Amino acid sequence: MDNLREIQGKMAHDPHYDYPYCKWKRQVWVHGPVIVGAGPSGLAAAACLKEQGVPSVVIERSNCIASLWQLKTYDRLRLHLPKKFCELPLMPFPKDFPTYPDKQQFVEYLEAYAKRFRIEPVFEQSVESAMYDASIGMWRVKSVGLKAGEEMEYVCRWLVVATGENAEAVVPEIDGIMDFNGEVKHTSEYKSGSVYKGKKVLVVGCGNSGMEVCLDLCNHNAKPSLVVRDAVHVLPRDMLGKSTFGLSMWLLKWLPMRFVDRILLIVSWLVLGSTAKFGLDRPSMGPLELKNLSGKTPVLDVGALAKIKSGNIKICPGIERIGRLGVQFVNGKIENFDAIIFATGYKSNVPSWLKEGEMFSEKDGYPRRPFPNGWKGAFGLYAVGFTKRGLLGASADSKRIAEDIGRYWKVEGNQNILL
Repeated sequence: MDNLREIQGKMAHDPHYDYPYCKWKRQVWVHGPVIVGAGPSGLAAAACLKEQGVPSVVIERSNCIASLWQLKTYDRLRLHLPKKFCELPLMPFPKDFPTYPDKQQFVEYLEAYAKRFRIEPVFEQSVESAMYDASIGMWRVKSVGLKAGEEMEYVCRWLVVATGENAEAVVPEIDGIMDFNGEVKHTSEYKSGSVYKGKKVLVVGCGNSGMEVCLDLCNHNAKPSLVVRDAVHVLPRDMLGKSTFGLSMWLLKWLPMRFVDRILLIVSWLVLGSTAKFGLDRPSMGPLELKNLSGKTPVLDVGALAKIKSGNIKICPGIERIGRLGVQFVNGKIENFDAIIFATGYKSNVPSWLKEGEMFSEKDGYPRRPFPNGWKGAFGLYAVGFTKRGLLGASADSKRIAEDIGRYWKVEGNQNILL
């Protein structure tokens, strides 16, 4: 290690400098944090770090930023919340964007964000493992190139986990699903209802995605049915001339959460009427309290409820089993379908690659400590995008992470960080 200072000097000028003594094909000593994930959370963390004068390396398994938005969302998707609640730190949305930007506009915003802060992720690198090496006080992040299969090891002082809550699609195991002769897919593969014209389609999952897919199918003259197993809050996207979310945030400044929930439910009943008589029972707990305790988001209606009321979207109970052509529901009824679409959400994949048992739960891949305290772990480990509070939570955590690493950086950045 006689030439350590020479190596660190080169690292200071080139964060991708290849350390010459390595066991893998290539080993990179990163002069700053490694951020795993180039979605909105990873981009926000990188931008906030750059604002603090801290360089970073962003690793992304896909071939683009925001791969979930670009590759795994349906065409009609729009932001469910007004743009002012979805902007990333340090850069607002363009003023000419609508209140609820569509999918393409949001992607354009993220691409402009990455360009402005000169964030250039290392694409098509699938992280296989990340573990803290106490012998050198550094994290070792091992990845494999998806094209050439080249093995890489990034060695860094800080590790930011930004793979988020939506890393892997969740598809439930249902008895007989392998026997079904029709098409089966997750909403991550669904683009448009145009290919289902005239077909009977069963959508499993009654969250925002399930409702919107059903609406999209209706608009393309398909015949959708929606599986509703549990109680669900359906709220109008806008009420009293304001976005429901924005109104909620404003009321929470002055009133207790339970009282705000009562207001939301009263106004929802006046605008939408009773949802229970159409098969959509409401939970006993209010929408904000339920979101705060469980992370379960209420449905913000953009037209699906009217289709349910008119009978264009049929409501079905839970599934008992699936046969070659038909689906048997828990009430004993059997019905045939041409396709089944699972709108059953996503999950974290952190336990599959992060070799650490303190900060993240191995059960669900979320930080063990609840918001707002789940952003920081031990030995320079951080998490962004795991708050169950959307981009608002990710932005807040990005700022905290950057400020925290920035304090260390001011002390250590111009010194020998490996000694």
